[in-house]
Amino acid sequence: MEFTIPRERMVAEQLERRGIRDARVLRAMAKVPRHRFVDEALVGRAYGDYPLPIGERQTISQPYMVALMTETLELVGHERVLEVGTGSGYQTAILAELCSKVFSVERITTLANRAIATLDSLGCYNVLVRVGDGSLGWREEAPFDAILVTAAAPAVPEALAEQLTLKGRLVIPVGNAYGQELRRGIKEETGMRWSELGGCVFVKLIGEQAWPTGQ
Repeated sequence: MEFTIPRERMVAEQLERRGIRDARVLRAMAKVPRHRFVDEALVGRAYGDYPLPIGERQTISQPYMVALMTETLELVGHERVLEVGTGSGYQTAILAELCSKVFSVERITTLANRAIATLDSLGCYNVLVRVGDGSLGWREEAPFDAILVTAAAPAVPEALAEQLTLKGRLVIPVGNAYGQELRRGIKEETGMRWSELGGCVFVKLIGEQAWPTGQ
């Protein structure tokens, strides 16, 4: 099943109607088959207006949140992007449509392997995934033009801000375990300039510069 009609409906009703305007983001959301990134039992719900479980106590984000965070990065095509939290690989695939190369870090090996298999099957060859502590970024490949964090941190990890290029953008949910504020930072010569994009709820970012394991 191609799910073309549900995907087009998702874009029109969940994204455009809520103010997503970037034509490139809308095209990417209309192209990438979200149902390929969820368990077979959940395929029929893949284009619904909600997150879904993907195992290991993790989720695939609500389509609107994926589009909003992606649009906020203001990608034009040439960028090198770091994604923290590969998860299912869906957000990774969206980014791959919009930039030159995606570097994605996932701490859970089973999720990373599954995401790699799905991304390869869809021909997303400008993506590199590794298992590691995403709160520390990917120093060997830095700097990045943009960084997108798909899990919530109690504060912005210093390592991520350090690995941005000048004028680079960082989008991250920051707050406690029960609710966060989606924040956007732009790196300037004097430091990061922040703006807030609204409330959200994400799973915890576990790592040295985020939540400790077991919390």
